[in-house]
Amino acid sequence: MAKVHFIAIGGSVMHQLAIALRNKGYTVSGSDDEIFEPARSNLAAAGILPGSIGWDPTRITADLDAVILGMHARGDNPELLRAQELHLKIYSFPEYIYQESKDKTRVAIGGSHGKTTITSMIMHVLRQCHRQFDYLVGARLEGFAQSVNVTDAPLIVCEADEYPASVLEKRPKFHFLHPQIAVLSGIAWDHINVFPTFENYLEQFAIFIRTMAPGGKLIYNHTDETLRNLVAKEGGHLECIPYGVPEHTIIHGLTRVFFGKTSTDLMVFGEHNLLNIHAAMLVCKTLGIGDIDFLAAIATFKGAAKRMELVTKDGNTAIYRDFAHAPSKVKATIQALRNQYPQRRLIAVLELHTYSSLNADFMVQYAGALDPADVAAVFYSGHALEIKRMPYLEPEVIRKGFAREDLTVLTERPALEKFLDRQDFHNANLLMMSSGDYEGLDLAGLKKYLSVQKPS
Repeated sequence: MAKVHFIAIGGSVMHQLAIALRNKGYTVSGSDDEIFEPARSNLAAAGILPGSIGWDPTRITADLDAVILGMHARGDNPELLRAQELHLKIYSFPEYIYQESKDKTRVAIGGSHGKTTITSMIMHVLRQCHRQFDYLVGARLEGFAQSVNVTDAPLIVCEADEYPASVLEKRPKFHFLHPQIAVLSGIAWDHINVFPTFENYLEQFAIFIRTMAPGGKLIYNHTDETLRNLVAKEGGHLECIPYGVPEHTIIHGLTRVFFGKTSTDLMVFGEHNLLNIHAAMLVCKTLGIGDIDFLAAIATFKGAAKRMELVTKDGNTAIYRDFAHAPSKVKATIQALRNQYPQRRLIAVLELHTYSSLNADFMVQYAGALDPADVAAVFYSGHALEIKRMPYLEPEVIRKGFAREDLTVLTERPALEKFLDRQDFHNANLLMMSSGDYEGLDLAGLKKYLSVQKPS
């Protein structure tokens, strides 16, 4: 069996691949300059936790079949330099995933938003229908022990990220998967530190479409004009299958979706999730799963971790958390909750945590994003700016960017806690959106707001 070494094995996805290969019978080793939980415990349980922290070029030997390079590793990493000296095969994460799946049917889920959820939906349905498959997904999903699995299954379903593959390979990760079946959920400019212009960002999706093999199936969101035009321009060699929002009803906070003569009630909601379900249904149909079986399975889908995840609720209040951070994701998430509970007040808090969201020049992309909320706040920490070596962000710049004068801007966790304490949560929903953690805010502790009315 193959002998593989991971440089930066402690990454959230890297360590999962390492464990998957160990379970497959490969000889796996790795290194990192820091390994946090849960990666540390997971690697230890699999018997592949590095014996010491730090880089050691003596770990790189000529008998290695592959070296997998994580995003965290720098170009001057001593283990990487040694691997180059020995002319070993060095792969980025997605390059290696392709190597392991060259003989499989490959399904790739790309786009600026919805990737994790669509991938999770497909995985859930495939499991419910007792199909054998491998997978790569960017979130924890109920019923799956890990977020990466590589076996001898004939099919692999991959969340296809547009971020660069590694320090050596600057091309986007999704360029390396070469799927026979692909989904593109939409295009909205993001990652401005990597793609400084929208045109540059758009070109990455054009390349993805162009490099699919002739006759491949491209399932795309036709409600996105930018994507629709791109597919018309670049997808002539493919079987292009459009999707949109399926027929549905919302009654007393419960969404029912219809496909032809079949229908089911859902545990998730929102127009964006209805789009996601339609995309997942078309993928599953391509894989031989009919509408009735699909709907029976999707009815039990609770969502991926941190994607409109219900923290707690009672009869008149619900608290949700969501990973939304890019403008398009924020708009879709907040509108979904507004539409699902039109009779309730909506209190929304967004943490700016990514490079793009903390950039003053990018702020205008958020214009109107928080408008559906009755009360809206934006939180960011000075620590996040320091880590990214970014200048101080004026609250007024944020208000102008969001085009909302009554927007509350908060920069410290105690101030955020006081803001929440002041709110009236009777007949109201609270939506917490972030890819961070609000400087360690105890989200489970938010249950104290259930049935709480603001003192008169």
